[in-house]
Amino acid sequence: MLLPAKNEVARHLRRYRTWERAMLASPTDRAARANFEDSGYTLCVLMGKRCAREAVTAAERYLRTSLPAYLQEQTGRPQQEQTGKAARKEQTGKARSVRRGPPSGRRFTAGR
Repeated sequence: MLLPAKNEVARHLRRYRTWERAMLASPTDRAARANFEDSGYTLCVLMGKRCAREAVTAAERYLRTSLPAYLQEQTGRPQQEQTGKAARKEQTGKARSVRRGPPSGRRFTAGR
């Protein structure tokens, strides 16, 4: 998952809160409402959420937690141990070499 820089999220969250206060203070002001909706949409895009309320909640959570904790929260599953080749490598202390190309003793002839 690709996440934005925390300072960008904080900046857009402040912008959203500013326009939210302006819109609530003057509900008939079309410019305030349009800017409020634009800032909510921007947060939705940044945080990968479908509605502004979810995006604000996700942004606040993202700003107050560490990146690994936030990602773990989003996926809803604990961090898994390494499996497969990486785990075997750590257990044995060395990795198996991986051959690239044709098997030994055979020549590769493209187009023949």
